[in-house]
Amino acid sequence: MTGFDADGHAVITLDAGQARDARIAGAKAAHLARAARAGLPVLPGFVVVPAAVAPGAPRGEVELRRAWGELSGEGALSVVVRSSSVHEDGTESSMAGLFETVLDVRDWEAFTDAVRRVLRSARHVPVRQLAGCANEAGEGGASPWEAGGDGMAVLVQPMVRAVAGGVMFGADPLAGRHDRMLVSAVPGGPDRLVDGSVQGVRYQLTRHARLMGTEPAEPRGTRLLDRGRLRRLARLARLAQREFGGPQDIEFGFDADDRLWLFQTRPITAMPAAPPRRARLLGPGPVAETFPGVLQPLEEDLWLAPMSYGLTLALDVTGSAPRGKLRNLPVVTTVDGRAAADLGFLGVIPARRRGGAFLAFLNPAPGARRAAAAWRTGRLRAALPMLAVDLMADVDRHLSELPAPEDMLTGRLFAAVSWGRTVLASLHAQESLAGALLPQRSGATAVGEALAVLSEARAAEPDDGRLIARHPVLLSLLPPSLGPRAPLPARTPWAGVARGAAALPAREGLRLRIRWVQEMQTGMVCEMARRLTAAGLVDDPSRVPLLRWAELTAASDGAGLPADLPERLPRPHRPALPAAFRLAAGRPVPEPAGRATKGAGQGAGGGFGSGTAWHGAGERPRSPVLVVRTLDPSLASLLPGLAGLVAETGSVLSHLAVLAREFEVSTAVGVPDAVDRFPEGTRMSVDGGTGAVEEVRVTVVGEAAERGEVVECPRASSGDGAGVDTLGPAAGTLSPGPGSGPDPLGPGTRGAPNAPSGPRGGGIPLPSDSPLPSNCVLPSDCPDYREGMAS
Repeated sequence: MTGFDADGHAVITLDAGQARDARIAGAKAAHLARAARAGLPVLPGFVVVPAAVAPGAPRGEVELRRAWGELSGEGALSVVVRSSSVHEDGTESSMAGLFETVLDVRDWEAFTDAVRRVLRSARHVPVRQLAGCANEAGEGGASPWEAGGDGMAVLVQPMVRAVAGGVMFGADPLAGRHDRMLVSAVPGGPDRLVDGSVQGVRYQLTRHARLMGTEPAEPRGTRLLDRGRLRRLARLARLAQREFGGPQDIEFGFDADDRLWLFQTRPITAMPAAPPRRARLLGPGPVAETFPGVLQPLEEDLWLAPMSYGLTLALDVTGSAPRGKLRNLPVVTTVDGRAAADLGFLGVIPARRRGGAFLAFLNPAPGARRAAAAWRTGRLRAALPMLAVDLMADVDRHLSELPAPEDMLTGRLFAAVSWGRTVLASLHAQESLAGALLPQRSGATAVGEALAVLSEARAAEPDDGRLIARHPVLLSLLPPSLGPRAPLPARTPWAGVARGAAALPAREGLRLRIRWVQEMQTGMVCEMARRLTAAGLVDDPSRVPLLRWAELTAASDGAGLPADLPERLPRPHRPALPAAFRLAAGRPVPEPAGRATKGAGQGAGGGFGSGTAWHGAGERPRSPVLVVRTLDPSLASLLPGLAGLVAETGSVLSHLAVLAREFEVSTAVGVPDAVDRFPEGTRMSVDGGTGAVEEVRVTVVGEAAERGEVVECPRASSGDGAGVDTLGPAAGTLSPGPGSGPDPLGPGTRGAPNAPSGPRGGGIPLPSDSPLPSNCVLPSDCPDYREGMAS
């Protein structure tokens, strides 16, 4: 016979014991054989395997032809020829749709050709996709397949002319809920659904078949799956879960006699964790403009921790949040290295009240807290302008008095960075209070002033370093970074007249000082990195940002650097965070929007991602979002490394959508006109939870931050005026205000040039009833506080 060596293959019927061993028959056939033994509605059939892996089984062309003839009535009935690989249908990887399936096979020649096609399909899957796909269905032990074999068996069953078919998940793989089932169905067999060519109707059920909703909506009398069919499917899902020990991904069909058949069952892969009850609602919105990119560990300790501490002080002073929560949870944290804020703390969403609205109304504590806060806030509103002027003058004076980093003793470098951490907390506290309490009589901003300066000065000075040295306000256009400084915009249109930093309102002046202090710290850390490298303590200055601040200060006291520092890697680029999300097992789960976004499709899982639109041909961009018409299984090889997948058609339960979830690719299907709406090169975001797909407007600062993801030692300070020590001119841009006595939001700034050189750097004295730990300069220094960051 032609097509393959039939004499070298054996035949195992599905009711044989060897068929239930996935190491011999492959996972797909083994699952069906086991389901049939448990009484589930499985069609009869047989498996074709190399004779060497099934000793004692009937072998050769005669036995194969006999098995085919009995199953097909000597060609009178059609059969289906399918793959059954030892690599597919595992708990970690389904390999869904990657191998061949041949439908409606009639005569002997067509049958042998179909077997050959299925066996050949194993060679078309890249080896890297087979690596690590361990067999999950057998009893364990080594596979009897020969070394170097492709591990492919061939499953043969009768062809069912289904009137309705589809895919059922015994749990909700999109929301991570085990109390829900998802069913997608189409007229006819499930093949058009799983290959992504049609979307079908999606049903959401409880475990007892109560219908929670359909998408799209169906008239009650014309449902493809009526109540009786849904009840039978739910029962099948429960029985399969009982047999296999977990919720299953099931392909099914109803024949012309309304009999339900199980075509395939396998574990649900990439089942996401669901956020715990009362998980905090987080989002990047309030802090993304300050930290648009991924922060390395030292950047997080130097800049994000003081921001969180300063906001905590402001929230406590105004009584905007309960002190018990402020004591235990950070206002700002990082997720995958990206900054995120507690939206409940910052008032972006109303905080949930334990006990319900009625009990909250009866509780006098919140009202008393608001009354006390109102008294403090009234006094603060009157004093805040002078406090802000005083703090800015102190910061300007301190920066102007700092020598160049290369001229400072190492202890003085540490003292300067420690002072920066302390004063940043005060600056952030006053900046947030100024924004909340002070009227904005002027629309001037630091960014607007910087654009005006740039439009006027760029033509005369093309070098960014010298330009920033002369006009430090330009730093407000760039995000802080211990890596390479992002470039300033090459050109800007006329942006008005530059009026100087003294014309900025209090809040903008404080924001500008925050950026100047961060840049001062960058120069100091760069000099520390050079000295550590020269002393042979690190092999590359770019490794210093991988340290925590406590580790760096411990090294300054002679404790040495961590032994694992040479093995540490920079935090990689990560997609932007969802606008609002909750954490589940450390991963962000997008919060569903109140109403569907116009033009949105169906969320197919994979979380939230953002990147650049790519239509699959030509050069692959960085962080590509693949935008296609249909979910063609041939696109599977493109999934690794995608930031998102968007399709105009297809089902959330199709093979490619399942694979995309396994690769953690944010996926949305059924997005109208996606290819035309998102041409190649478009910056876009994909919410795999809600199906929302949106174009992202990226600012110059954000783009620069993304380009500067590789951590390198910053530029050195030099005599050409490009170093951070040249921030001295800023000292004259604001007139120092008169001394105003002790400042509860800025202590530690007076006399700062003489700050101690130890790791703490002085600290901020706290009131006796402060919600913050009194033994820590910043909450991030306290282990108990750090534990709350994951809550």
